[in-house]
Amino acid sequence: MATTIIETGMDISNVNTIIIHDADNMGLSQLYQLRGRVGRSNRTAYAFLLYKRDKMLKEVAEKRLHAIREYSDLGSGFKIAMRDMEIRGVGTLLGQRQHGHMQAVGYSLYCKMLNEAVLRMKGESQDGTDEFETVADLQIDAFIPDTYIRNEALKLDIYRRIAAVESEEERDDMLEELIDRFGEPPRSVLNLLEITGLRGKAHQLYIKEVQGRPDRIVFTMYERARINPAKIPDLITSMDGAMTFRKTDPPQFIYEMKNNRKKYSGNLLEVTGQILDDMEILKEQE
Repeated sequence: MATTIIETGMDISNVNTIIIHDADNMGLSQLYQLRGRVGRSNRTAYAFLLYKRDKMLKEVAEKRLHAIREYSDLGSGFKIAMRDMEIRGVGTLLGQRQHGHMQAVGYSLYCKMLNEAVLRMKGESQDGTDEFETVADLQIDAFIPDTYIRNEALKLDIYRRIAAVESEEERDDMLEELIDRFGEPPRSVLNLLEITGLRGKAHQLYIKEVQGRPDRIVFTMYERARINPAKIPDLITSMDGAMTFRKTDPPQFIYEMKNNRKKYSGNLLEVTGQILDDMEILKEQE
């Protein structure tokens, strides 16, 4: 019956309420399409999704109902489709199977694995010598407050997605989505996004860890960093005595904030970004 309603394109403008029985038995796209049958005029509409009392819902059904309740704004079709893909899996790219087991590894890891597989098939995969993680630990407020996102599960999902941001374009897209869904973000959320951007910039400079405190900033290098050692004295000189280089294992660049003769402007986050910009001279010319 649900399929018939959707296929016939039923549109009764005066109807503002739809009641869907046994909604847990329907797919996410079906629920979204059915909900769209009402509210097609200037009248406020209501969609009631019902399931039997005391019924133990399956995990997948509960995720579908949670998603249809969460994405209720105009233009939520794309978000619904993405969540449906996360729940069901995407199946085979070159085949007839329409579902898979992506939920077993998670959407972000699946995308990473897919990208690595594509690069491998194109013969562009790396040999693994430059595979390392970069950590940015700055003593600055960088979190999502409860007043901005109240739902804990949704907040964790946003944290996960922010952590997966790898480029400035992805960061801007994430910021745009946050503004669209939750409104203008507070300073702590903006700091979180900025730290993510700094982490990506540091990774390109073969830095394993950025540790920022009010008195000093420590940049720990990757052991096999492909940088030009001849440029290290130039970098140290340009810092007017505020930076030192330690030939430890792994090597470190240490910037003393009290000796900030270059007079970097801004807070700890902004100063770290400006120093990383200056450290670009260390990169080897390809």
